[in-house]
Amino acid sequence: MDKISDLKQIVINTLDANKAENIVSISLKDKSSIADYMIVASGTSSRHIQALSEQVLEKLKNNGVNECKIEGKESNEWKLVDGIDLIVHIFHPEKRKFYELEKMWSELIPKEKLII
Repeated sequence: MDKISDLKQIVINTLDANKAENIVSISLKDKSSIADYMIVASGTSSRHIQALSEQVLEKLKNNGVNECKIEGKESNEWKLVDGIDLIVHIFHPEKRKFYELEKMWSELIPKEKLII
C-alpha cells in the first residue's frame, strides 16, 4: 500500500476507535486536485466532534503530515481536518444530512466539468 492509503486507514481506524458514526471514505482521484481522499464521519455532540478532530489531527502529525490543521474551530456542528492529501469532515448528523457531501463527491464528474 502507498503512504496515502495507509494514512487513510489510520484515520478511519482512529475515528472508529473513538466512536465516530457512519464513516465513509470517498476517492477524489480523477475528480479533484484538492486531495486524494475525503473521509466523512459524524459525531454525537459538539464535544465529540471537537475530540474526534483533535484525535485525527494528532494521528496525521504523528505520521508525518506536519502542515495539517483544523478548520471550523468556531463551529459546534462541523470540523474539517486538512491533511493535505486527505480531507476529513466531521459533522453533527443533521448538518451532514443537509450538506450531503457523500452524494456530491461520490458521483462521477465529467472531465470537462472538473474545475478544481
